[in-house]
Amino acid sequence: MNYYLGLVHSPIRNKVGEKVTTSVTNLDIHDISRSSRTFGIKKYFIITPLELQKKLVDEILGHWEEDKANSYNPDRSEALKRALTIESVEKAIAHIEQIEGKRPLVVVTGANFKKFSGTALELTKKIKEENIPCLLLFGTGWGLHEEVLNQADFFLSPIVSKVDQDYNHLSVRSAVAIYLDRLFGA
Repeated sequence: MNYYLGLVHSPIRNKVGEKVTTSVTNLDIHDISRSSRTFGIKKYFIITPLELQKKLVDEILGHWEEDKANSYNPDRSEALKRALTIESVEKAIAHIEQIEGKRPLVVVTGANFKKFSGTALELTKKIKEENIPCLLLFGTGWGLHEEVLNQADFFLSPIVSKVDQDYNHLSVRSAVAIYLDRLFGA
């Protein structure tokens, strides 16, 4: 499986639509790594241009590479091996191109898009038919900035509740898990 995942911290929209960089959270590092491992994601990119945030993430990941932490919780250590800090979406795409030999299909997620390319089922069919790697991008803050959306090849249909369609504010960790289950679940 040639699926990659990126959690974008920059460029992101804030509440009023301005371009910002959001903070990396420890829960996102751990939980999305575990979901990535569970569903076979090759690499989980934590995308931030801020050196202090990259250093923090690298320290957290480094902790789980140590013998003591690894022996205490080998499953978490195994999951965190998939995580990698990287400066930008463009560098994540280039990293995948270097590994796969071709540009990945860039897929964006979001609840407030004006257009959608298709569902998770339609996405997996497209990737299989075209035999191409895929980079799934998730936004933090108030969603992916236009700079990221302009690079997208596929806008994945949103997660919508059958119970209350007026409220759609899942945590990114929850959204990642739901989408991965829709793409790769039994």
